[in-house]
Amino acid sequence: MSNQMVKLKLILLFAVCLLAAALSAQTPADSPAKSSNPQASGTPGASADDIWWKHAVIEEIYPRSYADSNGDGVGDLKGITEHLDYLRDLGIDAIWIAPMYPSPQVDFGYDISDYENIDPQYGTLEDFDRLEAAAHHRGIRIILDMVLNHTSDRHKWFVESASSRDNPKADWYVWNSGIPVDSPGVGDFQKRNEHDGVVPPNNWESFFGGSAWQWVPARRQFYYHKFYKQQPDLNWRNPAVEAAMFDVMKFWLRRGVAGFRLDAIPELYEDAQLRDERDLGGTNDQGDPNLEEVRTANQPEMHDLLRRLRAMVDEFPGNRVLIGETYPPNIAALDAWYGRAAHDELDLPMDMLVGFGSDAKFNATYFRRVIAESETELHGSQPLFVFDNHDNDRSIDRFGDGLHNVQIAKGIATILFTSRATAMTYYGAELGMITQTPKRKEDVKDPIGITGWPREKGRDGERTPMQWTPGPQAGFSSNPNTWLPVAPDYKTVNVETESADPNSLLSWYKKLIAIRRRNPALHDGSMAMIDTNDPDVLSFVRVRQGKNSAVVVAINMSASTKTVTLHLRSSGIDSNTVRTLAASEQGLESIRPTESLTLPPFASWVGAVQ
Repeated sequence: MSNQMVKLKLILLFAVCLLAAALSAQTPADSPAKSSNPQASGTPGASADDIWWKHAVIEEIYPRSYADSNGDGVGDLKGITEHLDYLRDLGIDAIWIAPMYPSPQVDFGYDISDYENIDPQYGTLEDFDRLEAAAHHRGIRIILDMVLNHTSDRHKWFVESASSRDNPKADWYVWNSGIPVDSPGVGDFQKRNEHDGVVPPNNWESFFGGSAWQWVPARRQFYYHKFYKQQPDLNWRNPAVEAAMFDVMKFWLRRGVAGFRLDAIPELYEDAQLRDERDLGGTNDQGDPNLEEVRTANQPEMHDLLRRLRAMVDEFPGNRVLIGETYPPNIAALDAWYGRAAHDELDLPMDMLVGFGSDAKFNATYFRRVIAESETELHGSQPLFVFDNHDNDRSIDRFGDGLHNVQIAKGIATILFTSRATAMTYYGAELGMITQTPKRKEDVKDPIGITGWPREKGRDGERTPMQWTPGPQAGFSSNPNTWLPVAPDYKTVNVETESADPNSLLSWYKKLIAIRRRNPALHDGSMAMIDTNDPDVLSFVRVRQGKNSAVVVAINMSASTKTVTLHLRSSGIDSNTVRTLAASEQGLESIRPTESLTLPPFASWVGAVQ
């Protein structure tokens, strides 16, 4: 090679290095580059500023129960990685992984002892990085569960804080010296927790039973714990705590996670004056007094914190998302978690009013009301519908009638995937996995079920192992001693069997999610109810203006055959000719309704306007 050619190659190489350096300088040093995720725009042809989570299907994965790769009977990160193709084929855009950080596992991971590592039973940081890379390759984002309210009592912060009253972290948790046992107003509940002549400063209770205050002899003080005593609450009024927890989140944001689901977010602050809760009379499932619980949640400082948190997360590219565990009493309270008209707090507070409302039932009138509220009373914010998670009986049991459970589950899925909301589901919901509540106290693993038995039987029933095959342990593990028993219906309710059945619940999920992804009206069209006086059939239309695209949805929520009038022209649609996109009953698959549609009992139908 001539000297001239060598010089030319060196010049070109130098130019490439300069260009690479210039490009890297455009990305903040603490922020990953923008994702090349093929689903970042939600659907082909979407606008460049389209935000991915507004159209996403998010699935919660409980890592202990998803897939066991090493035969110890407990699910792990490698197990999730091995099933990413299944999640991609199902149509999942993002997975929310319940806590997989190091933990004593008192609350199965929600008691965190190290926020910046992986619990050995689930794998290593390298396993997480491999999972994230493999998910990214398949167009799947990862959302982590972030527990901001409390740590484990074995976290190094708490160990230091509990050691004395004058250590550097003495004020990182909520401590109090208590009040004399003979103080006015002290009740029997407080007196149960007397130490050296003092009792807790108020009547606050732990969500899991007993006093919310735990005595520490080394400090001769009580610390506050909204949940288990092994989960001391952080003192969010201390700026050092906020800075430390923000740094924890940045650690994972730099690793490329797409955002966080924020656990127990309403409980971050407590009443600064430590005033008693009002006694409502009677006792709860743990045998403690029923209290109003307005002093230990939803304090006004919460919203200022969320605005700061949102601003921090927004410094990272890629539209990282903040999802909140919120159980609002009404739609106005839900709107507040968004930041109302300012839209400057949570991106997606969970709308538990739809799936978990006190009056929730498989009824057209009920769903018409709660969906209409989300459409009209959230200042235009993006709704997030949730029907299943790791803390509640599965929706197939809550809404089912015992005879038509699968048909009803198809109706719930139809609402979830054809409404305007971001859709959040839970592993196994697509199969129709049911709640397997323990029959005996000695079989319970969840501590709340042990302390509350028999009124409270715990949350084991909705956390049983994922059912992959009709083989041993449902394909979840090679170990017959799985951490929770596999449900007895696994031979018919499993991925392998349902994948081969075009009429299965799994096939229905796949069909709906595919339509949701490719249809412009379902992607970002407006939503309007039709035939609004029908008590048994929920029907609505999704319309994308300017794209000549509209989708009609009808769900018969009764055990009788029903006819619904379409009324499409009242929604601004000129055509009344509709072709079927999806039907839960074979007899509906080829129909082309015009003015009306007749639905068999519990049938769901989706059609495109011609």
